[in-house]
Amino acid sequence: MIIAADLELRAGARTLVEPVSFRIQPGDRIGLVGRNGAGKTTLLKTLARETLPFAGKIDVRGDVGYLPQDPRSGDLTDTARDRVLSARGLDEILRELDKLQVEMAELADDTARDKAIRRYGRLEERFGVLGGYAAEAEAARICSSLGLPDRVLAQQIGTLSGGQRRRVELARILFAGAGNADATLLLDEPTNHLDADSIGWLRDFLRAHTGGLIVISHDVDLLEKSVNKVFHLDANRAALDVYNVGWKTYLTQRDQDEKRRKRERANAEKKIDALKTQADKMRAKATKARAAHQMDRRADRLAAGLAATRVADKVAKLRFPTPAPCGRTPLTADGLSKSYGSLEIFTDVDLAIDRGARVVILGLNGAGKTTLLRILAGVEAADTGTVNPGHGLRIGYYAQEHETLDHDRSLLDNMRSAAPDTSEVELRRILGAFLFSGETVDQLAGTLSGGEKTRLALAGLVCSSANVLLLDEPTNNLDPASREEILAALASFAGAVVLVTHDPGAVEALNPDKVLMLPDGVEDLWSPDLLELIELA
Repeated sequence: MIIAADLELRAGARTLVEPVSFRIQPGDRIGLVGRNGAGKTTLLKTLARETLPFAGKIDVRGDVGYLPQDPRSGDLTDTARDRVLSARGLDEILRELDKLQVEMAELADDTARDKAIRRYGRLEERFGVLGGYAAEAEAARICSSLGLPDRVLAQQIGTLSGGQRRRVELARILFAGAGNADATLLLDEPTNHLDADSIGWLRDFLRAHTGGLIVISHDVDLLEKSVNKVFHLDANRAALDVYNVGWKTYLTQRDQDEKRRKRERANAEKKIDALKTQADKMRAKATKARAAHQMDRRADRLAAGLAATRVADKVAKLRFPTPAPCGRTPLTADGLSKSYGSLEIFTDVDLAIDRGARVVILGLNGAGKTTLLRILAGVEAADTGTVNPGHGLRIGYYAQEHETLDHDRSLLDNMRSAAPDTSEVELRRILGAFLFSGETVDQLAGTLSGGEKTRLALAGLVCSSANVLLLDEPTNNLDPASREEILAALASFAGAVVLVTHDPGAVEALNPDKVLMLPDGVEDLWSPDLLELIELA
């Protein structure tokens, strides 16, 4: 259970949430929704005690499992299996049991061997209390359901892609929740990097969870089938609206609430106009000047109350500029291969990106899609093969985990790094088009939400004049309005695009002409028949 009392959140001088009180009890499955930048991620981090509120108190009773948007915790040398099992402390016990088995076989001294046997018995008993081998099998089932096969579980975390690491963290949180029915799960965009089958399994898991749950997601189907309450963060009003109903009823009630607010706003505006008109008439008479002033003050108070509600939802205005001139084929690659240890990701991949081409990379999770983009972008080296820049090549790379951003530098400094020859006035103008203005541009990039980081990374692409865009899941973490804006910009971009995505709408907007299938590296013409494979990839 989590109890929040008079909780207030701020980001710098901006108020995200006015003081609000609520509780999350076992059986509450809450969908936390709102526009990008409204404060959803900040609220979840605060409830997880990863950061402190500006004011108010949070009382946490029982275990909490928190999945951030960009999980980077854990020892990179641990295997994925051990990372998942660590949620219940099973990883250390299994390692110690294996170590003791070796010792018992090698010890010649009877006393030392008996001591090791007794310790082994105590550990095995503790292992049984924690669920034992049944719990280990349960962890394997959860991992398999999230698209993590045994070969991936045997790898070290440091060798996994960003999407695979995120699924490992999700499996860890769900494994902990499965072992504690009263645990409260706080999940920030858990469907990122999941295929359709895994998302379907996750919906069923969350619906069956008997503890508390708050989930941030732009997956409407997940919200509709999994939640029984909705928290709506209204960025314009800095308010958290609590709806103790399911998703469909929430949509109806929210629409009714908005219509009511519009009526109240219209009535208040009429009253303001009437007060101003009457004050103007009375001002002409010296004897009524004081009464006129009082009417003005009353009208101003009413207008101040309307200020927050008059602001319409803003949408980032994303338009890619005309790409820099380049040759007919600005980017080619020959014989690329990549392995991590003995695990071969892909081999002998050839690729030719013509000017203005639209290419989609398809493959199952772990097939190397992200790795290939990183190699093409020059971020990672291939084991074999070469990447060959053509005449005038200018690459713009969007990384799914926002690795291209320096989280310890301000938004404006990140833009300066992306376009060192662009004036500060122009950089501020571009940031403004992406809804970053005023003091916000001096904010550290690491303090942004996932959707805001996406907007900042895309703003960097806009000022780069790139003629080849390498885009890895560019619609993740975005609200519907921002997503539509990005897809419209992709459709109108005159340069070449190489896209990795689980979003069929992004592929439709791109209207690709070629597809590259991994891990085999087969290049072919795009066919609409392949669209249904996008969600499975």
